Amino acid sequence: MQLADGVSRIEIEGVGIEVAVRGTGKPLLFLHPEIGIDPAAPVLAHLAKKAQVIAPSHPGFGHSELPRAMNSVEDLSYFYLDFLDALDLKDAILVGASLGGWIAAAIAVKSTARFSHLVLAASVGIKAGDREHRDIADIFATTEPQFAELAYFDPAAAKRDLTALPEAELVTIARNREATARFAWSPYMHDPKLKGRLHRIRIPSLVLWGASDRIAAADYGRALAGALPGARFELIERAGHYPHLEQPEQFARKILAFTGLAESAP
Repeated sequence: MQLADGVSRIEIEGVGIEVAVRGTGKPLLFLHPEIGIDPAAPVLAHLAKKAQVIAPSHPGFGHSELPRAMNSVEDLSYFYLDFLDALDLKDAILVGASLGGWIAAAIAVKSTARFSHLVLAASVGIKAGDREHRDIADIFATTEPQFAELAYFDPAAAKRDLTALPEAELVTIARNREATARFAWSPYMHDPKLKGRLHRIRIPSLVLWGASDRIAAADYGRALAGALPGARFELIERAGHYPHLEQPEQFARKILAFTGLAESAP
């Protein structure tokens, strides 16, 4: 299956999903966080300077279909294994942000045959602390302003007037939130078995973290990196839980440098 540059709709094992494609060259599969992905996001353009960026909307998110039987991150990981086979991606870079990082890790513990590198950015998915310690802030128990304070270095960057948004955009926001609850509500934002399986990932791995992340603090990221064989951990300053949004150019430069597509990191 060939993908054209731009935004298109494809079918994977009977499931229709929306996919944004930018650039040419080595494939880079970008798995978005719980807030979804804007096909016009600057980070995709920055990454596309050196790679072919493939950014699907997960089943249930954006304008992608959601099969009734799909209700876990494990289900999403197997869906993406089918996606990789359908597109016959080879030697690809796998990048996941937050929820997308959890999905990426769940894919990689099953198989890294189609990947050269793994990048997890502010990834959820593991239990780092003990049973009395909350690793990840409860995003379902916060108001929108409270969420912005936790998720962004500059909360003003997330400010929006929901009453002024077009209905189609409101539907997308609601679908993203509903799908996040479906896939990550219980256990909350993690798989108790995932951390013990990360040793199976034996490709070069980079864990990127916003220095001002208050959804999941940098120590959570360090614990994640520590569970990945030989993983590198790097902070991105002036960024919170979505460094790909607040610092898109620096985010892209770090990935391109790590994967050998650029000469040096910032």
